[in-house]
Formats: sequence, structure tokens, C-alpha cells
Amino acid sequence: MKNEKPYTILILMNATPAWLSLSRDERNNYFEKKVVPIFEKFTKSVKVRLFDAEYFHSKISDYMIVETTDLKEYRYFIEYLRDTKIYGEPYFEIKDIVPGMENAFQEFNENVDK
Repeated sequence: MKNEKPYTILILMNATPAWLSLSRDERNNYFEKKVVPIFEKFTKSVKVRLFDAEYFHSKISDYMIVETTDLKEYRYFIEYLRDTKIYGEPYFEIKDIVPGMENAFQEFNENVDK
């Protein structure tokens, strides 16, 4: 499903003991070899930004902000991530996924019969 206005999707995660028990070098190596290639595969259709939250939140350690105009590409992106230890070990528990669209009400207001 393509859309001109991008969807913004917050993926709220919490690092598990399996992730935290890896050394920093092991985490960096895993991320560079297994996760970055997935991000690169979708650079034309999915923009990903990563954030740390463990300093400020007790239940969410990290989150991703994903932007896309193509929900099919987003779904494929997530499926590729699901095939990794990020989901499978799991290295991270997905706590919530919050999709949204910036100022979507404006398009509605422009198109609704008045």
C-alpha cells in the first residue's frame, strides 16, 4: 500500500539479558553483520532511526522510528528482522508498535464534505 504522505512507525523495544550479556564488541559486530544489511536493503523505501531510552524509561530501553510511504516494504523489512536473533533469541522484546501519520487530519479536512 503506497501513500504520498509517509507513515511514521514507532517500534518500542526492551533489550533482553541475552543481548546485554554480549560484550559491546559482540553487539557491535552482530549489528554490523546482521542488522545493518537489512537496513541497507530497504534504504530506498524505509528510513530507520535508532534511539536509546534506557536512561529515561524503565520499560523501554530502545526504540526505532521508521518512516515509509510503502507499507508492503515496511512489512518485508520487519519480516527480515524477524528472521534474525533480534526477534528470535530474542535480543529485544518488542513492547509496542505505534503507527501514525503526521497531521493526517489536514488531508481529511481538505477532502471532507463541508
